[in-house]
Amino acid sequence: MDPMASPRMIQIASGKGGVGKTWLSVTLAEALAGLGRNVLLFDGDLGLANVDVQLGLSPQLDLGSVIAGRARFDEAITSYEIPSVSGDAGGVKFDVLAGKSGSGVLSALSKSEIAGMARALAALSARYAHIITDLAAGLDQSVLSLCMPGSTTLVVVTDEPTSLTDAYAFIKLLSQQDPHADIRVVVNMANDREHAWRTHAALTNACRNFLGINPPFAGFVPRDDMVRDAIRHQTPILFRHPQAKASEAVRKLARDLLFSIPQPAPKEALRRGA
Repeated sequence: MDPMASPRMIQIASGKGGVGKTWLSVTLAEALAGLGRNVLLFDGDLGLANVDVQLGLSPQLDLGSVIAGRARFDEAITSYEIPSVSGDAGGVKFDVLAGKSGSGVLSALSKSEIAGMARALAALSARYAHIITDLAAGLDQSVLSLCMPGSTTLVVVTDEPTSLTDAYAFIKLLSQQDPHADIRVVVNMANDREHAWRTHAALTNACRNFLGINPPFAGFVPRDDMVRDAIRHQTPILFRHPQAKASEAVRKLARDLLFSIPQPAPKEALRRGA
């Protein structure tokens, strides 16, 4: 499949907080950039933004500056560079449009203002191969408004019942808003591939039975202590621990997305998950 057919606008959603959504957003941006793609990572959590924290960034301009009228969208973009392993020039680069953590102004934006922000973000797509949006956890309309037609939404889940329930609720609302939405599932903190398939099956069985849709399995990230270490050091895991299991998994997810290849779970896993 032609790489140019890969999704340009990618939203990372979860429904429930604490499932690794922001970490996956940051790591996927790094992985796609490492494949030579021009990437913008947008922090779409309008109340508790922390993409900049995970990257150790302190940008002078951010989304709050844009909303306040002090900067245009393109002026608030910060370039983030990870040096090559050898320390030479030519490391991985991607752009970041940081949010404004704890800003009541951003969380109080109207539906029309958020829609305008989404249009401005879409207008930037001509400059990038991929725009990754780290959505806020939850089911607010502000979250759904950033899921644009023609884009791809990766829903991050774990095997916890609350994660599966909230992910189902998010998928239900998004599919009602856009019946043709491209929704795919990423299982995080899985024990192994079979565990990930069973978790995916538990979610998609409910989606199939009650919503008539079957969001495909996009991939999984295994449980890995190196993830927590990278977050503590505010350094992307692909740079800090390139050989970690989680690093390998996100690189595979990036390659599959590049060629837009959802992965169907095997039938036996679906039967066990029923």
